[in-house]
Amino acid sequence: MSINHGSKNNELSDTLVTFLGKNINLAHIKLISLFVVALCKAKTVCFSLLSTVFDSPAKSSSCLRRIQRFFAEFDLDRDLIARVIFRLLPIKGPFCLAIDRSNWKFGSTDINIFMLAVVHDGVAYPLMFTMLPKKGTSNTKERIGLLQRYIRLFGTESIDCLLADREFVGEHWVKWLNDSGIRYHIRIRENFWVVIPSSGRRAKASWLFADLRVGEAKCLHKIYYVNGQACYLSASRVKGRDGRPELQILISYNRPEESLDTYKKRWQIETMFKAMKSAGFNIEDTHLTDLHRIGKLLLLVMIAFVWCYNIGELVRLKYNPIRILKHGRKAKSIFRYGLDIVTEFLLRGRNEYKIPIFDFSAIVDQILTPD
Repeated sequence: MSINHGSKNNELSDTLVTFLGKNINLAHIKLISLFVVALCKAKTVCFSLLSTVFDSPAKSSSCLRRIQRFFAEFDLDRDLIARVIFRLLPIKGPFCLAIDRSNWKFGSTDINIFMLAVVHDGVAYPLMFTMLPKKGTSNTKERIGLLQRYIRLFGTESIDCLLADREFVGEHWVKWLNDSGIRYHIRIRENFWVVIPSSGRRAKASWLFADLRVGEAKCLHKIYYVNGQACYLSASRVKGRDGRPELQILISYNRPEESLDTYKKRWQIETMFKAMKSAGFNIEDTHLTDLHRIGKLLLLVMIAFVWCYNIGELVRLKYNPIRILKHGRKAKSIFRYGLDIVTEFLLRGRNEYKIPIFDFSAIVDQILTPD
């Protein structure tokens, strides 16, 4: 099948105009479309490689200069992209949110992304992030700032709960969550001291769950104080990554009986980061060191990620389920399933399931429509 230069890019541009046209001019939308299409073909964010697969009759050197000018000169609105992705969620709220970091080093530059995502069915939809100008964990101000931005755009009522790992603790952070009425399930370290209100006695969190064996769980329906903040406690004893037993202790705003099962969804944000890295678009290939430009790059990767994930979800639900292996896991992730379908179409023009590849809204509608 012969494909004219730019035909697929034009189709994606038409879709992006409906989402971005009131805020971004057509020339920039076309560049975003070219970039996203190239990203799905090349599976890398390396500009020099992307320029060789641009759907354009121009020389790759000219395409490379266009990419470089875009990232140097154009300011892509992060709130706008967050709203677009929110419209593309194939699930109904309120939503289970997760926060996490991903970091790597390029030369002497620390690249540290603090992300908020909606977790759903084995993966997470990236909504918004902060580029941390340092290595290491976020601070209370950065965490509150990210959640306040989400609330400004989508409202507190859209939040079912927030999930976070052990690095996202702290007295003022938990106090802000409590005061804001935001449900949470956050893991704490085993050696945290807690205060038992009825007696005022202090005890290590691990002591409260010392009787648990591997595979057992328990939630405590009394309020405890952790770092001076009232919360509920629950725990399970699990095998750690090194195979040794460890306690997984959670603090919760309420409903501690739901905490352990809900917290299991947190790993989905790690799956999302993996898809953006080695299992998908290889964002660590970037040679960018300016954090603002890396942020723009991440926004385009997020668009491509959500597009491919929704394609994979549609095909999995309506046309061809992903094969389940003997150990019970899917043969490939939903994201990778969708990426392979999109790439096959972009490179070979094949659309086996006759789905509306470029119609983002129609894809979501079909996912949400019962059989």
